[in-house]
Amino acid sequence: MYYLDENIKDLVRIFDQNERKEYLRLDLNENPGGLPKKFIDETLKNITPQFISQYPETLHFSKILAEHIGGDISNICITNGSAEAIRYVIQAFTSVNGRIVGVVPSYFMFQVYSEMYGRNFIQVPYNEDLTMDINNIIKELTDETQLLILLNPNNPMGNVYSDEEFELLFKICQDKQITLLIDEAYHYFYPKTFINYALNNRRVLVTRTFSKLFSMAGCRLGYVCGNPEDIKYVQKFCTPHNTNAFAMLFAERILTTPGMLNSLIEKFYEGRKYLISTLDENGYRHKGEAGNFIFIEPKTNAQDIVDKMKNKKKILIKKYQSVGDFGDCLRVSIGEKQYMQTFIDALLDLDK
Repeated sequence: MYYLDENIKDLVRIFDQNERKEYLRLDLNENPGGLPKKFIDETLKNITPQFISQYPETLHFSKILAEHIGGDISNICITNGSAEAIRYVIQAFTSVNGRIVGVVPSYFMFQVYSEMYGRNFIQVPYNEDLTMDINNIIKELTDETQLLILLNPNNPMGNVYSDEEFELLFKICQDKQITLLIDEAYHYFYPKTFINYALNNRRVLVTRTFSKLFSMAGCRLGYVCGNPEDIKYVQKFCTPHNTNAFAMLFAERILTTPGMLNSLIEKFYEGRKYLISTLDENGYRHKGEAGNFIFIEPKTNAQDIVDKMKNKKKILIKKYQSVGDFGDCLRVSIGEKQYMQTFIDALLDLDK
C-alpha cells in the first residue's frame, strides 16, 4: 500500500542548483580563500589507491579530535557535517509532537528537522534592535519542553550569550530535564565556548563543524560532543561509514600542523578588522558581534546591490528582509583582508 509521510508532503524546502565557481562567494559563510595551496598539496601526498578503496576508519581521528577538545573518544560522535549531528539529536531526544524551543531567525535546519519529524518548534523572536532577551526564552521553557536549541554565536544575527545568561538557562534545563543543544559552528570566530558543560553534564550537547574556519565545507565533516551516555544514543542513528576519509585526513592535518589553526584565525581577524573599520569610516551601520558574517545597512536598495554585485562585480552576497530596525540589509561573509578589500571597493562603487 502506497504511503507518503504527511510531514514531508507539506514540508517547505528550497534546493539551489547553482554554479558559483566564477564568483567571489561571500553568501554562504564559507572561507573565500580556503586552505593554503601548499598545505593541500602536502596533504594529498597521503592519498593512495588503498586510501580511496577502503572504508574510512574513525578511531585514529576520533582520538586526535578528543584530545583537541579536552575529552575522550566516548564524548564525541563524528558526523557528515554538523547538520547530520543536529538531525540525530532531534531524533534521539524529542518525540512526535514534542516541544522544541529555539530562537529565530537562525540556522534553518533546526526548524526543518523539527517539522520533518513532526515536532512542535516554538519560535523565540529577536527584539527590533536585534538583541535577544533571554527572558523570552525562559518563559517558553515549560515542563513539556523536551529540547532547547541555542547557537553560540547565532547565524545570522551574530549574538552570543554571557556566562550569567547561559548558566541561568542551563540550570532551568537541568531542573526541568530539558535536553540542551548548543550549536557552535562559528566557535573559532568567537572563542567563548560552553563545551565543558557538555563534557561534564547529562542532557547537554554541543555540535561543531569543519566547514567554517577550517575551510572544509566541500568535505562535509562535523561532530557532536556530550556525556558518553547521551552520545551513545546519537551514534545509534549513524549509518555505517558516514564520514569520509578525505575529510578526516584534512581535519587531522589542520589540527596537528603547528601554526595552521592560528594562521587561519589571524587571517580572519585581520579581514574582519579591515572590513569593520572601513564600514565605520564610510558611515555604514552594521551588526555582527561574532561569527564570520555581518549585517550591513545599505544607503540605497539592498536587492539592487545584491543584483549588481553579482552581475557587475562577480561577487555573491545575500539580502535579508526586514531585519529589525535595519530593515532590508546585506549579509556578507567575512574572510581574509584581500577579499574584504574587493567587496568594499565594489560596495562603495555601487551603493550611491
